[in-house]
Amino acid sequence: MSFREAVAQAFAPDGALARCVEAFSPRPGQTTMATAVAATLEDGGVLVVEAGTGVGKTFAYLVPALLSGERVLLSTATKTLQDQLFGRDIPRLLAALGVPARIALLKGRSSYLCNYRLESARHDLRAMHPMAQEDLAHIEVWATGTSRGDLAELPQLDERSPVIPLVTSTRENCLGSRCAHVQSCHVNQARREALAADVVVVNHHLFFADLNIRESGVAELLPSVRCVVFDEAHQLNGIGVQFLGRQISTAQLDALGRDLARQGPSLALVAENWPEMVTQLTRETASLRELCTNGSPDIRAPWIDEAPVGLDRSAWCRALDALQLILQQWDLMLGSLEEQAPDIHGLRERTSTLIQALQLFNGPIEPGWVRWMDVGRQQVRLVHSPLDVGPAMRSRVIGQAMENGSRKSWIFTSATLGHDASLSTFVQSCGLNGAQVLQVPSPFDYAHQAWQYVPSHMPKPADARHSGSVAELVAHAATVLGGRTLVLTTTLRAMRDIAAVLRQHFSASGTLEVLLQGEAPKRELTERFIQGAGQGGDRKGCVLVASASFWEGVDVPGDALQLVVIDKLPFAPPDDPLVQARARQIEAAGKRPFAHLHVPEAAIALKQGAGRLIRRETDRGILVVCDVRLTHMGYGRRIQAALPAMQSITTQGQFTQVLQGLTRFSTTDCQ
Repeated sequence: MSFREAVAQAFAPDGALARCVEAFSPRPGQTTMATAVAATLEDGGVLVVEAGTGVGKTFAYLVPALLSGERVLLSTATKTLQDQLFGRDIPRLLAALGVPARIALLKGRSSYLCNYRLESARHDLRAMHPMAQEDLAHIEVWATGTSRGDLAELPQLDERSPVIPLVTSTRENCLGSRCAHVQSCHVNQARREALAADVVVVNHHLFFADLNIRESGVAELLPSVRCVVFDEAHQLNGIGVQFLGRQISTAQLDALGRDLARQGPSLALVAENWPEMVTQLTRETASLRELCTNGSPDIRAPWIDEAPVGLDRSAWCRALDALQLILQQWDLMLGSLEEQAPDIHGLRERTSTLIQALQLFNGPIEPGWVRWMDVGRQQVRLVHSPLDVGPAMRSRVIGQAMENGSRKSWIFTSATLGHDASLSTFVQSCGLNGAQVLQVPSPFDYAHQAWQYVPSHMPKPADARHSGSVAELVAHAATVLGGRTLVLTTTLRAMRDIAAVLRQHFSASGTLEVLLQGEAPKRELTERFIQGAGQGGDRKGCVLVASASFWEGVDVPGDALQLVVIDKLPFAPPDDPLVQARARQIEAAGKRPFAHLHVPEAAIALKQGAGRLIRRETDRGILVVCDVRLTHMGYGRRIQAALPAMQSITTQGQFTQVLQGLTRFSTTDCQ
């Protein structure tokens, strides 16, 4: 039996998966994808697969990868999916297929406990808060028994806990071989295991960070693996541009100043004026922050010329020059001390890195790159980023796989990669021109399982009454359904406005609970939402109002979610510097940015949001898009074409009738 036949047989009705994997049932689309992956593994090259919701893409790439016997690197979008692959999916398939393989999980530094920093965490002022003290106590107990040091082993630890930066290391503050705990370092242990494994699971953030700074171990792995799989590949470009560029923030400068101050006794050996130098660094950092903020926090300022828009060029250059001068003075001082203490060596490396970054931001912008300035309430961040990851992917990652004769395989897959048959937006942005493209449709029968409603009475999106009208529609529908409603907004302001109206509406009756993104971790909100669909006891039905990350990665199968409401077409913010720079690039090529950038990306984003509704063959629900442009404008019809074909609802009365029908056919387990 050939390799491709063996892969197909694994998915057959009498195959290994049917015998060993609970609730497995053969799906033609899954087998089609698996055999395409197998062919790419045999022949080499690049395969791009859009596998619709319900295809089962995870098994479709894992089975051929594991049966190939080759060394494989898997990259996912999130650490949550990493843990799922490593802890559940891969072990289950290895057992089903009878394949021996060593698997390893590799994350970034911020995921692993640093024993050196744990020793000093109790003395940090940031650990004095009662909640921080509680988290630190949990970590200290867990630290005595953990073998991997992965903070994901602590489910009660909030991912936003202020203690996490105190007990983990960064590239800047890691002591490396000079650390007293180097032999028991969890980061080093994870890297050693990855280098010895047959299957290594990483994430996109780590992959691109290592591509840029070659510090985490992925660069050492790449030459030795035969197959690289990117799952949730639609996030590659967005994540990649963050890590392939350079950043510098006033928070980094402030942290350096604090760490320098702690080295007072050592610094006094070579410079009596070290306290004044610390003060000067703090003062110059504050001056830069004040210049950039100028009374207007929470903005993202574009950067077209030599200084960010709105800032005086001369004042900007003076601020950067002053910072660079004091950092150079520190660099000289630390250079004479770095052999005496490991902390000093690390401080000098951080200082040198900041000097290089300041020199970059004090110079012209290269073609194909963009800069901007993020001004927050706590810090100012300067960003220098490529417009997309295409050039880096072509030159530094997959170039050899596109050449004739190469047997290395690269698989890119997601449920949503484009709005057209060639997946052109994704392929071009990732530099994959010439790759084989495969689209596997969802097995779900949307024409019978789902309805779509675009309320014609809804105010236009720019109307001040729009969010209030969306909230009224949601209040009515959620009351009929007893919750079971997810509201996705395109802005945080709309999210807060809609949630406020809904909470006021339901406060008197107390019948439904309104959950709001940001008030608890994403995982906790999702669990509470699902629990709210149960009946009896003190459970309340839930309406979840969210933005940003909830447009994807939320999996609520069954009747727990029967209504998805999207407030507006998800066009990218027109004032976003990265969007503006891409638009200028498209204009320079003689094309229209709206048609070639804004509409395709809005279609992909809407497709992602709509994908939250139907998650299995028995699900039924309604998608409501509260934006009349979807039906009234020509570009709206282009965006509409990217969505699955659902039954159309045209009137408010029909909408209510379908809602009532959903409640009669609810199958949610009430236990």
